[in-house]
Amino acid sequence: MGWGLTMAKARGTDGSLLASLPWTLVALAFSLLPHVPYIPIWITGALIACALWRYSIEVRRKPVPPTLLRAALALICFLGVLGTYRTISGVGPGSALLAVMAALKLLETRHRRDQFVLLFIAIFLVMSALLREQYLWSLPYLVLGIVLIMTAWLRMSADTSESVRHSFRTSGRLFVYAAPLAIAMWVFFPRIATPFWSIPIDTSMAVSGISDTMSPGDISSLSQSDAVAFRVRFDGRVPAPRDRYWRGLILHRFDGRAWTGIKEPSFTNRARDNLEVSGAAVKYQVTLEPTRQHWVFALDIPYFTDLSRTFLGSQHQLARVQPIDQRIAYEAVSYLDYRIDVNIDQRRLRWYLDLPDGRNRRTTSLAREMRATAGSDQEFIRAVLSKFNSEEYYYTLQPPPLGSDPVDRFLFETRQGFCEHYASAFAVMMRAAGIPTRIVLGYQGGELNPVGGRLIVRQADAHAWTEVWLDGQGWRRVDPTAAVAPERVEAGRSGAMFDGSGAAWGLTAPSALLHNLTLAWDAANARWNEWILGYGPDNQSRFMEWLGMDNPDWRKMMLSLITIVIGLIVIISALLMLRYRPPPPDRVAILYRRFVDKTGLTPSIGETPRLFSLRVQHDSTLPAEAVRSITNTYLDARYGPPGPGLLSKLESEIASLK
Repeated sequence: MGWGLTMAKARGTDGSLLASLPWTLVALAFSLLPHVPYIPIWITGALIACALWRYSIEVRRKPVPPTLLRAALALICFLGVLGTYRTISGVGPGSALLAVMAALKLLETRHRRDQFVLLFIAIFLVMSALLREQYLWSLPYLVLGIVLIMTAWLRMSADTSESVRHSFRTSGRLFVYAAPLAIAMWVFFPRIATPFWSIPIDTSMAVSGISDTMSPGDISSLSQSDAVAFRVRFDGRVPAPRDRYWRGLILHRFDGRAWTGIKEPSFTNRARDNLEVSGAAVKYQVTLEPTRQHWVFALDIPYFTDLSRTFLGSQHQLARVQPIDQRIAYEAVSYLDYRIDVNIDQRRLRWYLDLPDGRNRRTTSLAREMRATAGSDQEFIRAVLSKFNSEEYYYTLQPPPLGSDPVDRFLFETRQGFCEHYASAFAVMMRAAGIPTRIVLGYQGGELNPVGGRLIVRQADAHAWTEVWLDGQGWRRVDPTAAVAPERVEAGRSGAMFDGSGAAWGLTAPSALLHNLTLAWDAANARWNEWILGYGPDNQSRFMEWLGMDNPDWRKMMLSLITIVIGLIVIISALLMLRYRPPPPDRVAILYRRFVDKTGLTPSIGETPRLFSLRVQHDSTLPAEAVRSITNTYLDARYGPPGPGLLSKLESEIASLK
């Protein structure tokens, strides 16, 4: 009976993880931080609850939850992720499953090896954050995350006397040793055209940007956002603000309220044949933020781009085969002086004359009356623009709501609107008068950042304008907004971002300092995108050529990588050998070893110098007094306070010993 009681297995934890478990929990929390805005709140709550539960178990020496309960929780969480995302593949579901895995693994953690698994999950969470986005802050987050996880690793096996500072220093030193190898592999490993992280991310998330439809209020709400749409670096002179029209997509269908265009881009090889350009070409590089749409924005009118799988459509807009679901960079060439479709097929012009029957009748009637009194199409266009300019029409970001006939209500009642209101009303009037018209959606303006010289085009610069087709001239740009608010075209919407710079930082007044800090941060992000995220095959080849490598190919780069990695390993190994080399032999120990050799005896394990001295006096023929004196001198020189002449005295005594 006594044996049965003695051999009974304890059900609770033994508290052995109490010192290291908090570090594991901190590492998990830090690794989850970038995922919190993207995963469901219940997953974050589940991880916090499991962490508190597990820590309470360790403090109170309670048993971990039973297997059946853990299995039920795992099934519930899996079904929750599946129900939330409708899939278990992708960055979003994968991050959610990793977080769930960490939460449930906490509930079965009993030993240190279980903590190792948790820290492996933490590493995966840190790395998977890079699959979603690679902002400038990603680098310090990556460094701090890895150092923190390695510190938690070291704390699991640290002695109670070892300080936290010492563990941090050790993990930081290990990171410094590994950094040169990582940099060398990043620089020299042959790059592929598409980075490994460029996979579609959570498509359920909304992305601020221009859509392929336009109805009253769409762009006005978008234009209150200061999010960056794209950045531009010009090779030479920056065009004037009035020439910064960034062409996106074309809308030509009108149902009486909303304008729509072609949902999917159509490609043709003859679009450039219908384009006549003159004057100097404008060359520039664009870094476009993800839009999850096909449209590629370029200065009006685009002529060439080096972006792969991108074509000039039949309506002379750039479009890509696959949606743009990651940040991309491309070079483009545009011309400010151009003519489009001068000899267009007349049947195609009918697309741009259609108006729905029975809608916006007052606008249609007014347009036909004005066209009847105008001498030509050009005179009619000037008359409509003059109407917008001379009568009481107002440009506002908060126009009043419109009814079922929005153009009629805008022209004759509210007279307040944003660019889409004026473009829509102008297009309807042109079509009613028999002039082919279409609406162009894109951006207008941009703010030139003095730090770095890049043009920042924000969502606030979203704009709609029109193109009319005139005989002998082709499609000509007409911006009705310029007739009402010329400052919108001359300065751009983002030129007013200074007024909102204080609000972006939680202040009620604009601040020049904060605005300049914002521009400096944006310039740093632009450099990060160009040098780090944009380090693709072309940039790598140029860098290799700058280093002196002729015609770099993957074989030469792999050979260089192997050579450099081997060299770095040798250097790091040498540094480690120097750091951890054994101390030089002690002169006192060398002399005592010489004395032991003269005795002809071998000290036993654990035998002290005094015990060995007694044995020497008994078993050898050496003078007992000399042996006692050498032993005392050795102990004084080895363990006593430093004294002058002890080393020389010991050396002379041993030398005189026969």
